[in-house]
Amino acid sequence: MHASFFLLLAVALARFLLRHAHDGRTPWIVALSAVLALSYGTGVVRGVAERATVGQRVWLTLVVVVWVVLTVLAPSFAWCAVPLFYTGLRTLPTRAALVLVGLLTVLVILAQLRLAGRLDPDLVLGPPAVVMIATAVFLQMKRQAARQRRLIDDLIRTRRELAASERREGTLAERQRLAMEIHDTLAQGLSSQRMLLQAAQRVWEADPGKARAHVGTAASIAEHNLTEARRFVHDLAPADLAHGLTDALRAVAARESGDRLDVRVRVDDDGRADRLPDRVQSALLRIAQGALANVREHSGAGSAVITLTLLDDQVVLDVADDGRGFDPAELPAGASGVRGHGIPAIRARVRQLGGRLSLESAPGEGAVVSASIPLPPAPGVRSRGSAPGPAAQSPQGLALPTDAQDHEHSPGTGARPEDETEPS
Repeated sequence: MHASFFLLLAVALARFLLRHAHDGRTPWIVALSAVLALSYGTGVVRGVAERATVGQRVWLTLVVVVWVVLTVLAPSFAWCAVPLFYTGLRTLPTRAALVLVGLLTVLVILAQLRLAGRLDPDLVLGPPAVVMIATAVFLQMKRQAARQRRLIDDLIRTRRELAASERREGTLAERQRLAMEIHDTLAQGLSSQRMLLQAAQRVWEADPGKARAHVGTAASIAEHNLTEARRFVHDLAPADLAHGLTDALRAVAARESGDRLDVRVRVDDDGRADRLPDRVQSALLRIAQGALANVREHSGAGSAVITLTLLDDQVVLDVADDGRGFDPAELPAGASGVRGHGIPAIRARVRQLGGRLSLESAPGEGAVVSASIPLPPAPGVRSRGSAPGPAAQSPQGLALPTDAQDHEHSPGTGARPEDETEPS
């Protein structure tokens, strides 16, 4: 638009000089043309022409006044008003811009009639018609641009709010994850140490050798807790997983085994467990630790079995015990008190990986905690429902399946399966 103004100005000046080279107005026309070009160019270079400010309005007024004087002296400069139309429409308020456009249109009509030397209806009606159409189109585009700017502003604001919401959700999720990590590592270790030290205190006088064994076991757990704490601070990865998931489950079973509880591990993985994604291995290990902590602290069981089974589409971890059992329907929906993070933490870990958790138990019948986590399909590996593999054996000798959908007790046990939606 700015280039068209200078082009129209140059054409008008050339036309005047060709037709009125020896006219007495020529020096004034040349001088005013130079002033108009300099004024307009200064505003463009300094950016005044693009900003709706007081300085812009002063600049536009100066340009229009110089153009009016020039047009009165030489009507051929009238068409330089076209760029001024759009400059006014772009930078002035709508009403002020329409007033300016109307005044410029009247001056253009008068200038063209003066050049024609007669009253021509085309010269009277043509310019206003063209100006109205161009103005309507420009104002419509201006309104659309304003709507687009508002939409962009709304989008930017929404994205900022969404980012802030995601940061808050991420913070809450991280807090929950850290709470589960602490519960499954340090808190459980401290609980085991306390129980061992209490047992050592009870037999300190009667059986010093056994008491020393309890203290030694407590010291070993404290050393492992220290390793977990250091790894927890460093990268939050379970220290046991340094040698793979299978060895980690056996290490957990060995630590949990003692005079009162015997924990065994059974793995059916075709050697693939240690190649699972780190996140899945970590979750399975934490689930096993949480389930064994519940067995140790609440079930009164004498033995427990950890069974890890890898299928083509999922990995299943079962923890079965021969304890006193419980009614799954009576479990709270979430964590309760300072010791209620066990089952809720396990359920949260399973859901984070898109898996399912099932609980099977009844008073006096032991319990089975089963977590299944989906995996990308691998060729050549059986799926659940194909040829049956060895079932997990409960400590009482009952065959315990590895998925909630297959859990059934023999008649008379009174146990009933609970699906993954059962509150814990």
